[in-house]
Amino acid sequence: MTVRAPAPRATTARAARRAPADLPFTFADRGLAQALAAERGEPGWLRDERLAAISAFEGLPTESNQLYTPYIDLRAADLFGVRPYLTTATAPAAADAPVPAGTSGIIELREDGIGALSLSPAARDAGVVLETFGAALQRDEATFREELLAGHLPADDKLAQLARGFWSQGIRLLVPDGVALDEPFVLRWSGGVAGRALLSRTIVHLGAKARAGIVEELLGPSDRVPGEGDQALFGGTLEVDLGAGAQLNVASIQDFPSNLVLFQHRHARIGDGASLRWALAQLGSRLVRSRVDNVLSGDRSTVEQVEIVFGGESQLFDLTSYTRHVGRDTTGNLLSKGVLLDASRAYMKGMITIDKTAIGTDSFLGEFGMNLSKKARSVAIPSLEIDQPDCRRAAHSSSVGPIDEAQLFYLESRGIPPDEARKFIVLGFLEPVVARVPLEAERDRLRALLEEKWNAGRAATAAA
Repeated sequence: MTVRAPAPRATTARAARRAPADLPFTFADRGLAQALAAERGEPGWLRDERLAAISAFEGLPTESNQLYTPYIDLRAADLFGVRPYLTTATAPAAADAPVPAGTSGIIELREDGIGALSLSPAARDAGVVLETFGAALQRDEATFREELLAGHLPADDKLAQLARGFWSQGIRLLVPDGVALDEPFVLRWSGGVAGRALLSRTIVHLGAKARAGIVEELLGPSDRVPGEGDQALFGGTLEVDLGAGAQLNVASIQDFPSNLVLFQHRHARIGDGASLRWALAQLGSRLVRSRVDNVLSGDRSTVEQVEIVFGGESQLFDLTSYTRHVGRDTTGNLLSKGVLLDASRAYMKGMITIDKTAIGTDSFLGEFGMNLSKKARSVAIPSLEIDQPDCRRAAHSSSVGPIDEAQLFYLESRGIPPDEARKFIVLGFLEPVVARVPLEAERDRLRALLEEKWNAGRAATAAA
């Protein structure tokens, strides 16, 4: 009797499983950097700057801080098919667009095009510059080169080096010494076209004793339809340099579509007696990885930062904040708040560093999460690193949990229905950012977006 061995079963090769920290794209290489320089006719110094950034990018881990390594997870992003933009517009097709009421100027960038770019007469007469990187390179190459090579971005952050090496669009806003503008500038970015990657940089410089405000809008495409299923990438920086005694308020509303992956970096260098206020709202995108760096280099400098997250479905928000006190008698107040529905996740990580030179520091970091679903997950990791014991204050606080039942009971005892009471508590929890938005129309829009997300989450819960 002959026994035949069973025929081998046909199998399909299984794709290699990605680790949580593996980058979800492969387009970032020297060939792309050289193509960017060649297609745009960039000077040799800019090509060399791109290549230097790529060398740093290639040698860095995705997360350089070992304390935060367990909390990185990029598996929800699939950007292997995206194509970065090589060339972008440097000026709008139609000049002299009207300036929105109550603003000092607007620049609107729609993927690779420019929808609007204009300044108010007061800003123009004061010598304010608002332009794209391409226009700056053509108009004043020497000054632009000095700014770009100043090295504001952290050398240890891989995704900051990604923007440094591969940007295709940028904004440059310069406010001269002593210029005080009560009305903010609007910087509007539109992204989310399926299969495309937009990498950008924004440089903001305020001279000594200058005062200004910025409203940053990060929105979905208005005139193009996002593809179904295909993801898009937006990678951007906001690099702030404040001269002595300068004052800047920045409000950002991020409501990108659900097919977009966002890599974001903000860096601020704050001079003597200068003050910076951040008000950051994160609502949209499939996955957000954001980092804020504040360097209080000048004596008596101040930073106030409030960031909120409102997550739903399976969104993931990975937020890190670094604040370094270098000058004497500096002040930092930083607050992060997250509200999570469905199976969304938020990692809120913060580090305050007080250098030996930072005598008289007053700094506080608070991180608070509110989970509204059993599947939601919040992680809060506030940290301190203190090398100067002579501080006025160095403290942190954190908590994660559901809605406070005592607050809910109080509102219900006043005749408010349970669902309405929950909504009031949640929206009140997020109000600190809303109240700091300098334009009334933008405050109303942000409140409407928050309420819309709350209603969508409650409807999904009721349907389940």
